[in-house]
Amino acid sequence: MDFHFQSISRKNELKFHKKRLTQDQVRLLESSFNFNNKLDPDRKSQLAQELGLPPRKVAIWYQNKRSRWKNENLEVDNKALQLRLESVLADNERLQSEVERLKQELHKAQEMLLLSVNNNSTPYSSFSSQLSSSCDEVGSSNLAHGSKNHLDKEFFACLIGGDQGQFGNTNDHEFFPPSMS
Repeated sequence: MDFHFQSISRKNELKFHKKRLTQDQVRLLESSFNFNNKLDPDRKSQLAQELGLPPRKVAIWYQNKRSRWKNENLEVDNKALQLRLESVLADNERLQSEVERLKQELHKAQEMLLLSVNNNSTPYSSFSSQLSSSCDEVGSSNLAHGSKNHLDKEFFACLIGGDQGQFGNTNDHEFFPPSMS
């Protein structure tokens, strides 16, 4: 029992006699580490002499500092990746809602086109007057007017199902007035 008590007592004494580095020693080690985080044998000996420490203590300080430095960098990288992930997820959610809105708009446009074709009216005039106001409300292009923002034949053909869609060959139909073709 005495032996066990003496062993614990010696360990505690060693902890109390453990010398801490001074602020000047830490400052010099930090500046050396910032210059080069790897410690070559010559630099280790030089630092040990300047600091009045055993070379092994300098090497251990470098190992510990490198480990803390890597962990700090990993945390910074992790936070940056987390922020980027959150941004991408928000963009994804926004884009999914935009796709859903556009699908609804396309479905509405297809229904209007089908109605105008079934009523034997001019497909473009009925379609553009109803869809134009809908598109302007959500910030899309004005489909009825404007040189930059009008439906071309390919897009209009896409709305009704492609070149050979449900209404037959789109080349047989005059979708746009001659001034817009």
